[in-house]
Amino acid sequence: MLYADGLLGLVLLGLWLFCLFDVISTDPADCRNLPKLGWLMIVLILPDIGSLLWLVAGRPRTETRQGAAAPYPEYERPGRFAATNPDDDEEFLRKCRERAEEQRRTYRERQRAEQENDDPPEA
Repeated sequence: MLYADGLLGLVLLGLWLFCLFDVISTDPADCRNLPKLGWLMIVLILPDIGSLLWLVAGRPRTETRQGAAAPYPEYERPGRFAATNPDDDEEFLRKCRERAEEQRRTYRERQRAEQENDDPPEA
């Protein structure tokens, strides 16, 4: 029984330390429901209950945390050129035109082939 109590105490201490450091390292704008200082006081004064409250009600959602991966990381690459106006990217516009012309040509060929297959043979 003594070992179980000691193990439970270590787990709770680890949880408290994790939540304490998590509150300290979280951006104040990302804290939910209370200001960052409020969460810090709750976790410090009520270690076990405050830690659980922080995890449930105060910790930022994973998609807003700083370490979270961006949904499209290639957009965050430093030095990446991003045209603010589509007219500024002439190569992009040229490729769009070429692709549209290719699609139109393919569509017209498919329509001609269907019309030739649908016409009844002349007797």
